[in-house]
Order: sequence, then structure tokens, then C-alpha cells
Amino acid sequence: MYHQPVLKNRRTLLERAEKFISDIYFTDCNLRGRLFGDTHPLESVSVFLSEKRILYSEAIQQNFQLCKVGDAFGPTWWTCWFKVVLKIPEAWRGKEVHLRWESDGEGMVWRDQQPLQGLTKEGEKTSYVLTDLHVLISIFSITLYVELACNGLFGAGKGSMIAAPDPNRKFTLQKAELVVFNQDVRELLTDFEMLVDIVKILGEGEQRGFQALFTANEMVNLCDPANPSSFAAARSLAQKFFAQKNGESQHVVHAMGHCHIDSAWLWPYEETIRKCARSWVTVIRLIENNPEFVFTCSQAQQFQWVKSWYPNLFSEIKQFVQKGQFIPVGGTWVEMDGNLPSGESMVRQFLHGQNFFKDEFAHYCKEFWLPDTFGYSAQLPQIMKGCGISRFLTQKISWNLVNTFPHNTFFWEGIDGTQVLTHFPPGNSYEMKGKVEDLINTVKNNKDKGRANHSGFLFGFGDGGGGPTQLMLDRLQRVRDTDCLPKVQMSSPDVLFSQLESDSSLLCTWVGELFLELHNGTYTTQAKIKLGNRHCEALLHDVEVASCLALCKTDSFKYPACKLQELWRLLLLNQFHDVIPGSCIEMVVEDALKYYDEIRTTGSRLLLAACESLGSTPGKGAGSSMAVLNTLPWERTEVISLPAEDAQTRLGWVPFVIQVGGTIMMENGLLKATIDQTGRLMSLLLLQTNRETIFEGCLGNQFTLFDDVPLYWDAWDVMDYHLQTRKPVIEVIEPAKVVRSGTHQGSVSFSLRISGKSTIRQEIVLDACCPYIKFNTQVDWEESHKFLKVEFPVQVRSPNATYEIQFGHLQRPTHRNTSWDWARFEVWGHKWADLSEHGFGVALLNDSKYGYSIHENIMTLSLLRAPKAPDANADMGHHNFTYALMPHTGPFQDALVIQYAYNLNFPLHVFHGVISEPWSAFSVNSPAVILETVKQAESRENALLIRLYESHGSSVTTTLSTSLPLHKAWHCDLLERPDSIIPVSKTTSGISLTFKPFQIRSLLLIIK
Repeated sequence: MYHQPVLKNRRTLLERAEKFISDIYFTDCNLRGRLFGDTHPLESVSVFLSEKRILYSEAIQQNFQLCKVGDAFGPTWWTCWFKVVLKIPEAWRGKEVHLRWESDGEGMVWRDQQPLQGLTKEGEKTSYVLTDLHVLISIFSITLYVELACNGLFGAGKGSMIAAPDPNRKFTLQKAELVVFNQDVRELLTDFEMLVDIVKILGEGEQRGFQALFTANEMVNLCDPANPSSFAAARSLAQKFFAQKNGESQHVVHAMGHCHIDSAWLWPYEETIRKCARSWVTVIRLIENNPEFVFTCSQAQQFQWVKSWYPNLFSEIKQFVQKGQFIPVGGTWVEMDGNLPSGESMVRQFLHGQNFFKDEFAHYCKEFWLPDTFGYSAQLPQIMKGCGISRFLTQKISWNLVNTFPHNTFFWEGIDGTQVLTHFPPGNSYEMKGKVEDLINTVKNNKDKGRANHSGFLFGFGDGGGGPTQLMLDRLQRVRDTDCLPKVQMSSPDVLFSQLESDSSLLCTWVGELFLELHNGTYTTQAKIKLGNRHCEALLHDVEVASCLALCKTDSFKYPACKLQELWRLLLLNQFHDVIPGSCIEMVVEDALKYYDEIRTTGSRLLLAACESLGSTPGKGAGSSMAVLNTLPWERTEVISLPAEDAQTRLGWVPFVIQVGGTIMMENGLLKATIDQTGRLMSLLLLQTNRETIFEGCLGNQFTLFDDVPLYWDAWDVMDYHLQTRKPVIEVIEPAKVVRSGTHQGSVSFSLRISGKSTIRQEIVLDACCPYIKFNTQVDWEESHKFLKVEFPVQVRSPNATYEIQFGHLQRPTHRNTSWDWARFEVWGHKWADLSEHGFGVALLNDSKYGYSIHENIMTLSLLRAPKAPDANADMGHHNFTYALMPHTGPFQDALVIQYAYNLNFPLHVFHGVISEPWSAFSVNSPAVILETVKQAESRENALLIRLYESHGSSVTTTLSTSLPLHKAWHCDLLERPDSIIPVSKTTSGISLTFKPFQIRSLLLIIK
């Protein structure tokens, strides 16, 4: 054996230390192989297999059949309940005894109706400590139950993590035995691991790296694996090394246990409930054994699941929340997507989340916690601040494909000027393992050296759950203050951010959106989910408006607060960052669509009830009377469908459509469109100025097909090279023909073949007095790795295009001068995008799409994708959606583009009823201010919550007028906490309000 390192043989020494702790035998011994000592068989193992997830109380009543190690169970998504009978040998008294359990699935140990610990091979939790039951089990046989899910941490894909689940996969019981656990071996292994990793990361040429190598070699000399009494001397050398401290200037790592659990992804919602229980009960056991351990946990929905399904576990969690060790963070209902939910949906994420945390844990969250989402809206800082949060933690921006984001700790400024302190843990992961490499990367990757000397460090298995392990805690404990590594302190988010705030004077500021240069296919994937989200957002808005009006007009009407809360929470759940983006398996898509159907069915019933309360329903024989509900705060003149064709023409100019050969012309007094046989726009004239919209020599409404084969993240990504595969869709099935002409509407229909079985059928509609031409589209989509878009080359030149985002808009370049510009080849927006030059512009509106590309003068809307992982059937089938093109004079703000996009997304509601005269509840006298929300206040049944925002990007003073008997009014924040009282005019029932650009204001109104 070597007694001292030989300089020319350093590599040999490192290999020696590595071999000593590996599975390769060294001097006829194996240290790792001695981690588990004597084994003893279980008295019996029996199993019950269930297709459904059932409660413990039901499971233990079933008939269990004997089974053995090596047996396979399944198929995928089924549940195995194992009944385990065991007795510890008397000779093991005083030793640490484990139930060693290894299987492909995710397990949970139960005893006496209580969940005890998760068992997950992928999460390095393969044993349950029985020491506390040792005396009892050595006298009597004890029965435990293991609930095993037939899926792994990352679902049940085959060949690739994101592959679609294999429905026939089997899951094997690989180990089930009692075993003596040798804690002294574990401690020594951890010492060796940390020392060897220091050598690997720092290098043997560094002084400290060589010292680590020297120490490891000396430990090898002292340690005899066959003689455990030699371990203490070896460990003392490691302890001496780790005890050598840093200087005061060393970077401080704030370590926080974490267990990021996707609320649905490669598994359905139902399985997430069990993932939460498995992970969190294990965390509770770790907290009990490690008094300094701090664990952070987000998503109110997951807490609600555990409260409902595992009430005793939830009670334990509450106890440790009070002690400050189990820390709820985030403040939202789920960790939602940062791009696609509407502004009001984002507010409700915080409203429902923060209220839950306040009700259950007696405090609001201080930090917005969104480590894993696909970009961040520039309106989020204002929404955060309005919900009592001024701190933000995320990580995903480190995934940028093109440009490296220049900061880890900085102030993020939104479109209204609101700033929040933002931190990206520089270890670039929310599931670090406490290894030396994680710590070194945290220091090395920090892009704000000199400005910030503190960083967050989130450790624990994540995404699929699992959370921290004792080994991770042991690793971090050894290097709490070790020379060459950052100082490590077990910390909380509040301590971390408080430290960052105290040293924030030199921090930089990032203005605008945090755009993730990856996963931009999520703006389009799973179009039915996108449509469900947009339509349900609009429906719940309308139900709330109609219910508030009915509440104020009718004494007998009861506001459906409880039912609306249920529907909102279903919608918010579906906005999780792997559901609304479409990056989930088919089972999750089915669940999401089912929830949208539930929202539509119940929401439509609630809307009808409110509408009927607003107007007296005509009695039998009274004849048919129709009323119309407009839930937007401005007058609208639109064509609507009525059961009878007896509506009077009050719209002025009547559209006409004529066909000459293969060309069709449509005109309504505002627009004149010329359409060819394939449904493409040859011309679109804005008649007021005789200005042509379509670029000379080009055609609008051109469908295009692209090859779409990402490098890896199939449902997530669209790569820039897809742009080189553009193929126009021009094969005609039915040429354009006139469907309607005159009265109130003109329309033209046609159909095209995309390829194979995929077809497009479209009706181009021009309504009387409507400033846009509408394209009602049906697609039967049966493609593989294709991307369908529609293009409009327009006669506009501008270096920037404007896109609607939550409560406002922002600009992005139409050129690709820099790598930052190029990375935005596919971007997201909401109801509209606009390309304008001085005096003229064109807006592209839609009712359910989120992906755009505006390059130079070509406006493109992304329609459908066809990825094959993790859902092999993503987007296959029938689709209905609408988009519209609106040329206009002057700025889009003055042309009321914003209002017309609302009109397209919030249709008028026709219902049977008699209303004596038109009635308007609210109005705003500035087109810049949008009245977004009218709902009953959360905590005051006699109050309405009104939310408005400035939409033009201007400073403006406006008056909110109401015909309701207004008694009192307050300003409030987004959590509806009153602030200052507002003077109310007794004569006009008006409220004067001043807005800064893109400012959101919320009011509480007491109605007499």
C-alpha cells in the first residue's frame, strides 16, 4: 500500500480512492458492498392489484395473494397493494434495521392508516428505517402495507423519458427483505465521495485539490473494510479536512430542500396526488431527524390535494410550517405557464393561491416561485406586486438555446415600470443533489460576481417528485464551511432574499419580458387545450359579469360564488406549465379537455340563469322575445344569429358578394376583398383611404406547411431550421364559392387538401359595419411532425411589431439583426398582433391561437403542430378556430384594435327574455382604459370587485360611470385588500381614476 502520495503518480492515487468506494473490489474487499449487512427474509409478502387508485381503508379489506421477489405487476397506471409481514431477529437488537424494498414503480409505506415514507428507486429511497419499531417487531410480527404505483418518477415511457407511455409495461418487485444498515459505512462513503469529487472538480494541480487527494489516500491507508473499527481513524482525517474554513469573502450558498412536482406531465393529475404524499411524508421524516433542515414547497393545489386525501399528513405539515421548516412558497394555485394565461387568470392564480396559504398557514407567500416554465410575461412584476410579492425565483431561463442570459440576481422591470427582485440560482437546477460539482457551479456560473455574494441552492429530486434524501443532507453538512468551496447554510427563501435585498444597491435591471429561447412550440401544441383555455376564460368572465348584474337588479338572485370558485380552480389547474403548453401525455390532455367541458357545461348553465334573472321570461303564448347581453363596457354593433330571419336591418351598409369567373369580390362599405379560387386574398382594400393591405404580387390567407422535427423536446420545441422547409398549401378540393350575399353578412367557402388525410375547410366572412374580415376555419389534421401556419404579406414597413400580452402589449423586432432578434423567430401573443407604420397598419386577430411570427412584412399565425412525444396523438383530429385581418388607419390604439379583438373573443349572448329598455351597468369614457373584470368581492357579499387597466401605454384620467346605486368605493390590491377610499359623485355615480401606462387598478364598490 502507498504510505504517501508520489507526485508523478497522482492519477493512480485518485483511481485508487475511486476504486475503494466503487463496486470494483480493492484488496479483496468492497466498501460499498458493505453498506447493507446481514439480511433476513420477510415472513410473507402478498399482493392485491387494482385498476383504480383506492384509499388505504379500502385496500386493506381486499383479498391478498402470496407473491415473491421477481414477480411482475401491471399494466401501466394500475396500483399494487402489498401486505408485508415481518419480524426482526432478536440477534439484531441495537442495530439499525431497514425494510429494503426495490421496484420499478413508486411506492408508499403505510401502517395503521398512516403514510410513513415514500419508496422510489429512481429517487434513491429504497429502504424504510424500522429502528423505531425494533423492540416491538422483535417480539411480535408487524404488518406494513406498501402502495405501489405502476409508473416511475417519470411516468412509463419506453426508450426515452418523453416517449409516450407504454400501456403494457410491467413493473417488477426486485428486492423485499430485512437488512442491517451500516451507518458507519455510509458516513465513510460520503467522506470519500466528497473528497474525490473535490479532486475531480478542482483538479490535482490546485493546492486544495491535491490536499483532498492526499487526504483520501491517507484514509485508504488507514481503512480496512473488513475491520469497521478502522473507520473512525479514517473519518477523523476527512473531518479535519472539511473543518478547514473559508475566508469571510467566500460566496454563501443558501441551501433549501425542494421537491418540484409537476402537477401533471408524464402522469395524470390523479398520480400527482400520490406523488405529493410520497414525497412530503418522506420530507417530514427527514425534518424529524434533521432539526436544521428547511424544505420549500409551492402550489396551493397540491396542498389542497394532500389536505383532502391525506388529512393526517396535512396536519403534520402544518405543524412544521409553524416551526418554519416546511415553507409554502409561490403564492399561486399551481406553477402556471408564464405566457399563455390571460391577465385575469394570472391574478386568480395568486388570489386563490395566496388566500389558501393565508387560510391554512396564517400568512401570505412573499416569493413568487416559478422555477420551471417556458418564459415570463413582462406584466408579471406588476401582478406580483399587486398580490403582495416583490421577490421572484426561477431557473428555466438558463435553458436559453441561443443567448446566455446575463444575470442571476437583478431587478426585473415590467411594462408599467414595476420592479421585483429576481434570482436565478446559478447552479442552473432546481433539483441539485448536494454534490461538490453543484456547489462549484453555483459559484462559477454566478454572473453577478461583485454585485451579489449569495445564491439559492435547491436540492432534491424534482419534476417527478421524490425530494431530498438523507445523503444529500449529509453531503451538505460536511462542507458547510470548507476551504475552496462556498459556505453552505441551510436557509429559507426569506433569509436568502433578505440578504440579497440588503446588498442590492449595485444590482442591474432587466426591462421587459424574460423570453425563453426554447420550447416555443408550446405556443401551438395541443390546440384544443388552447381553445378550451381561451373560451373558458371568456365564459367565466361573462358568468361573473352577468351574475353581478343579476345580483344588483334582482333581490332573489344568489351569486354562485362556490360554484365559480370550483370552475376557476379547474381552469387554473389546467394552466399548469405542462398542461396548457401541451407538453403532457394523452391521459392529461383527456383530463384537461374533460375539465373544460365541465366548465363549459356548468358555466353555460350559470350564465343562462343570470341572464334569465336580468329579463322577465315571457309566459306561455306571449310570443318569442329575445334579449342580448354584452359583457364588454362599450357599445357594439354586430351581426348575430337569431332563430328567425325577422331581425330588422339597422346596420347601414349591407355587404355584397359577387363572383366573376374564378374571382370573388366582397364589400361592406369599410373593406373590399378580392379572393381567388383557393381562398387566398388577392386584395384587401381599406375603402376609407383606398389603401391596399396585401403586398404587391403576393397573396394573403396563404396556408403553409413546414417540416417540424425538433432536436429532442418534441412537443415543446420548434427549431429555426423548420423555416427552410416552407411548402404552400394549394391543392383545391372545392374552389371558392359564394355562400351568402346581402342582408347582414356575406361569406365565401372553399376547401383545400393539406397532404394525406388532412384537409382545410374555411368560410371567409364579411359582416356589415365590421372593420375586419373573418376566417372561420375547420381543419381535419392527420399529420406527423408538420407545422401548419397561415401567412399575410402586408404593405407595411416597420422594424417592430406589437403583440398583446396580459393587461397590455409589447413590441418585438421584425428583423433578425442580432442573435437576440433571431431567437424570436417564433413568439407568443394573445388576442391580437399588429404591424403598423405611420398612418396605416394591419392587425391579426384570433380566438384561440398564441403563436406568431412577424418577419419583415409577413404576418404569420401558427395554427397546428403534430409532435409525437410525449403524446403520440397530439392534435390529431378535428379543429375549429377563427382568425381575422383588420387593416386600419392611424395607430392601432386609435383604430380600436384592442376593443375589436375583445369583441371577437367575447361574443354577444342572445337569450329569451323581455327587457323594457337598454341598460348599461358600467362604462368608461376613455378607450385607453379597459374594464376587464366585474365580480363579487371575495370577502364581502355586498361588494363588487372591479378591475381596469390602461391598454394604450399612456397616462390618462378617465371616469368610471355606473347606473348601479353606488354607496362607497375603495382602491384595493389584487388580493382585494382595501387601500384608500375613493370619492364618489352623488350626482353622476362616477369615479375619477388616473392611470399610468399599463397600470392595473382594482376597486371595491359597495352597492346599496
